Amino acid sequence: MVKLGANLKDPETVKATIANQSQWKEAQKEAVVFAYDLYARYYQIAWIKPRYKAIRQLPFIPQEREIDDLIAGCNAEIALFLQFAKETGARAGEIYRLQWTDIDFEGHTVSLIAEKNSNPRVFRLSNKLYNMLCAVKKTDPRIFNRYKNLNNLRRTYQKHRKKLSKSLANPRLQFIMFHTLRHWKGSTEYHKTKDILHVMAILGHKNIKNTMLYTQLLTVEKEDSFVCKIAQTTQQATELIEQGFEYICDMESLKLFRKRK
Repeated sequence: MVKLGANLKDPETVKATIANQSQWKEAQKEAVVFAYDLYARYYQIAWIKPRYKAIRQLPFIPQEREIDDLIAGCNAEIALFLQFAKETGARAGEIYRLQWTDIDFEGHTVSLIAEKNSNPRVFRLSNKLYNMLCAVKKTDPRIFNRYKNLNNLRRTYQKHRKKLSKSLANPRLQFIMFHTLRHWKGSTEYHKTKDILHVMAILGHKNIKNTMLYTQLLTVEKEDSFVCKIAQTTQQATELIEQGFEYICDMESLKLFRKRK
């Protein structure tokens, strides 16, 4: 913890201390200046605020296989949490508060109660997510009852992530936070549909300006590359569609599907 100076009533000392924090990002300095400004107003200290401007950066977007690696390598409850985040793009708090009454097992849907003044949403469960839910013991009204709070769940995930990043020799996994999956969902849905209103509805945004970020993501990635699959039966075709594959055409009595990597 950095002290702003022995004498907080000396604004020049405070300004110099903030300026000398080379390890701080502009956003951190901006936040500290804002906090000290409140202090200065309370004690009627005259000062000229230094200007720091947070630099907005595009969020990190992982490959789908990297998300799946994390889901496969975590314990059952963390894996379930990650699968929810991947399929719905919901905020971590929205997922953590889920109760069993929010799941319609007959209709294969989940209802999300929104936070941060967003819109509530309803999503259809994939077979994978449905089966993962069925495997959980219902000992509490809440689905994620094993963890006392979201921070505890997050710390457990971070331990799994660190271990998997090392064992799979993929340092990119360390950049995948819960909110990263929300960015991944929004960007992949826009890349797939080019429908900003569709993305807005999925993420629960009330202001389209918040959704416009996703029009900028993945456009700088490498040229489109796909995973291709062949279905020989109706059941195989159904499973591919549930996994997000897109039907392309028939060839020699086979159905061809593809999905972006």
